[in-house]
Amino acid sequence: MPTPSKGPRLGGSPSHEKMMLANLAASLFEHRSITTTVTKAKRLRPYAERLITEAKKGDLAARRRVVGKISAQNATNQAIVHDLFTSIAPAMAERHGGYTRITKIGNRKGDNAPMAVIELVMEPVSPKQAVVKEAEQTAAAQPAAEEVVEEAPEQETAEQEAPEQETAEEAPAEEQDEK
Repeated sequence: MPTPSKGPRLGGSPSHEKMMLANLAASLFEHRSITTTVTKAKRLRPYAERLITEAKKGDLAARRRVVGKISAQNATNQAIVHDLFTSIAPAMAERHGGYTRITKIGNRKGDNAPMAVIELVMEPVSPKQAVVKEAEQTAAAQPAAEEVVEEAPEQETAEQEAPEQETAEEAPAEEQDEK
C-alpha cells in the first residue's frame, strides 16, 4: 500500500485513523472534555469542529453526515449525535469557530508522552454588536462625567470662600484672647 501524501497516520492505516478520530470525537461530545496525547488532540480539533459546524445547520442531511462520520451504529453513539444536535450545537450558535480548547498538562508517567486536555468551549461569546453598544454607552457616560467635573470646581470655590469667612471670624476672637 502506498504511503499517504499527508504523512504518518497516528501509528496506523488511514482507516484506523478515521475510526480513532470518530471514537475520540464521540467521547469528546459525550464527556465535554477528554485527556489524550497532544498529537491526537491536535488531529481531533478540526475533525470535531467540522462536526459541530455540521450540527449547527440542524437539518436532516447534516444529521446523516454526522452519523456517517461518528459511526452511530449503536445506541450510545446515536444518543451522542442526538446530544450534539440538541444541546451542544445550540450552545455554539453564537460562536463562529473555535469550539474546542487544548490545554497541555505535562507528560504521561509510563512513556513520557506529552498529554493534553481537549474540551468544548461552552462559555457564551459576546458578539461584536454587544461590544459596540458597550462602547457607545461608555462614550455617552464620559460627557456626563465631564459635566460633574465642571460642577465640582464651582463647589470648591464656594468651599474656598467659606474658610476665608471663618478665618475672618476667628481672627477677632484670637485678638480678644491676646488682650
